[in-house]
Amino acid sequence: MKYVDCGGVGVTQQWPRDTNKLMKLFNSGNRSIAQTMKGCLSSIAIAATAVTLSSCGDKEEEAVGVDGGDSAGKSLVITAIPDEKVSDQEAKFKALQDFLAKDLEIDVSFSISADYTAAVERFKNGEVHLVWFGGLTGVQARKAVPGARAIAQGDVDPQYKSYFIAHKSTGLAKADTFPEAIKDMTFTFGSKSSTSGRLMPTYFIMKETGKSPEDYFSKPVQFQTTGGHDATARAVASGSVQVGALSYKKYDSMIADGEIKAEDAPIIWQTPYYADYNLTAHPALEEMFGEGFIDKLQKALVDCEDEGVLKAFNRDDLIPAKNEEFEGIYEVAKEVGIMR
Repeated sequence: MKYVDCGGVGVTQQWPRDTNKLMKLFNSGNRSIAQTMKGCLSSIAIAATAVTLSSCGDKEEEAVGVDGGDSAGKSLVITAIPDEKVSDQEAKFKALQDFLAKDLEIDVSFSISADYTAAVERFKNGEVHLVWFGGLTGVQARKAVPGARAIAQGDVDPQYKSYFIAHKSTGLAKADTFPEAIKDMTFTFGSKSSTSGRLMPTYFIMKETGKSPEDYFSKPVQFQTTGGHDATARAVASGSVQVGALSYKKYDSMIADGEIKAEDAPIIWQTPYYADYNLTAHPALEEMFGEGFIDKLQKALVDCEDEGVLKAFNRDDLIPAKNEEFEGIYEVAKEVGIMR
C-alpha cells in the first residue's frame, strides 16, 4: 500500500474514495455578609463618620468568581473516560483537583464515570464540567453541547497512534506493513467508544483491507467490556485473545511498570498518527464562575508544571487545544458508521 502524508495520518490512495477530502481535515490545544452599619449621634464629628458609613448602605459581600460571577456554593466537577482501572481514577486525579482549587480559588471535585458513554452523557447533562476525553468521546460531547470547548491536550496528543499487539504464540514480529496474517486470528478492540482502541484501528483496517473488521476477520471481533487499554494488553499477554489494538501510551507505560512483559505481547504494527485525548470544558462554567473563566482554566492547565497533575494524564506537558483540531476524528467516525 502506498501512503501519502496528510498531516501525520498515512492515507492509502485506494480507499476510501473521499480519503483526500477526509484527511485534509487532519491538517486543519469571601467573605461572609458584612454587618449593617447604623448610627445616629448628635456629635458633628461622629455625624461626619456616619455619612461616610452610610455610603456602604446595607449591601452584602458575596463570593464572586471571574468578572463578578457568583461562585458561592458552586463546584467545578471533573471526570475522565475510564481508559484504565476505574478504581484508580479518584486517587490519580486528586492532584488535578487540588491544583485547580488552589490556582482558581474555587471548589473542585472529582466524580468517577463508569464507562465512556457515561462520561459523555454526564457532560451532556451538565453533571460534569471538565472532562478528560478521548478524541471520539470529546467530539461526541462537544457536538451535543453547543459552546463546549476543547481547551487542552497532552503534548503527544496531536500525533497519537495505536499499537497492534499479538500473543507470543502467534510468532508475529513487528513490521512496517499491515499484518495480514491476523485475518484468521482472534482479535479484540478495547471499549467501543475508544479512539485509539477502536475507532482509528477500525479506520486503518478498512484502509488496508477494504473491509470492515467484522467482514475482514474470519472469527468474531471482540471488545473489552470492563477495564480499558490495560484490559486489552492483559488479554493478549495472557493468550486469551491472539491480537489486540490499544493506546501506545498505555502499552508503553505498562511495559515500563512491569505490568506485562513485551515478549509476551510484542508490538506487531503501529498506525499512522491522528489527534486524540483532550480536556473539554462545559459552557456552563461561564455562568457559574463568570465570563472569561474558561480562558483562565485553560491558562491554568497549560501553565501547570505540577508533576502529580501531569502524571494523572501520563503526559510530560499540557498544551492548548481547540475544537477544529478534532474535525478529522469526526469525519472518520462518520466514515466508519459510528457517528452521523
